[in-house]
Amino acid sequence: MPAEECLICKAPLEYLVQDEMMECAVCHRKEPSKTRCVKGHYVCSGCHTQGMDSIFGLCLAETSTDPVAILRRMMDLPFCHMHGPEHHVMVGAALLTAYRNAGGRLDLEQALREMYSRGKAVPGGACGFWGACGAGISAGQFFAIVTESTPLARQPWGLSNQMTARALDSIGRVGGPRCCKRDSFLSILAAVDFTREHLGVEMAPTVPVCPYNSRNGQCLGKACPFSPLRGKRPMEEQVLD
Repeated sequence: MPAEECLICKAPLEYLVQDEMMECAVCHRKEPSKTRCVKGHYVCSGCHTQGMDSIFGLCLAETSTDPVAILRRMMDLPFCHMHGPEHHVMVGAALLTAYRNAGGRLDLEQALREMYSRGKAVPGGACGFWGACGAGISAGQFFAIVTESTPLARQPWGLSNQMTARALDSIGRVGGPRCCKRDSFLSILAAVDFTREHLGVEMAPTVPVCPYNSRNGQCLGKACPFSPLRGKRPMEEQVLD
C-alpha cells in the first residue's frame, strides 16, 4: 500500500512556518493554515475528519477493556487516515471506553461527546507547531473528563496535567518525525499505567505490532517501538532506546 500524503492527489505534504490563507479543496472554505501538499492542495479539519462521529456507535457497543484494541478498530474505520486530527479524539475515546468497561464510573455517551468536542479543538500539526502532540493532549483530556477536572480543581487539575506530561514524555523520547499511529499507541499505554496508579482502574492493553508502516512515508522503521522489524524485546526496553 502506498504512503498516504495529500488526500486529493497523494503528493507529499509541506508545513509552513507561518499561516497562509488556504482554500479547502473539498468544501472551498477559506481559513489560515500552515499545511498543504506540494501541489497546493489543502483539506480543512472538518473535511479531513468527515465521518468521525461513527466512533460513537463503536464505543457504545464495546465490551473490551483493551484501549489499544478499541483504538485499532477505530483506525480501521473508513474515516480514519494515516495521519490527521481524528487521532486527537480517538485516543481519549478509546481510553474512556476501556475505562468504563474496566469498572470506571462514567456516563460513557456523555463523556464521549465531551471528548469529541475537546479533541476536535486541537488542530492538526499541533505536535510540530505547539510542542505538544494532540494524541498526548487527548490522553490528558481523557483524565480530565473522568476526574471532572476544571481550571479551579485541585488534585484533578494537577493529575490531568501530569497525565498529559507523561504521554508527551513517552512521545518525545521516541522522537520525530510524527506518526499519528505511533504517538496514539504511546499515549494510550502511558494513560493505562497512570490511570492504574492514580485511580485504581485496571485496563488491559495489548502492545501493538504496527500494520500501518507501509502507509507512512516517514516511518522510523526499527526505531519505532511498534515496528514489526523490532523483534520481540520487551516494550519498555524498546521505548527507552
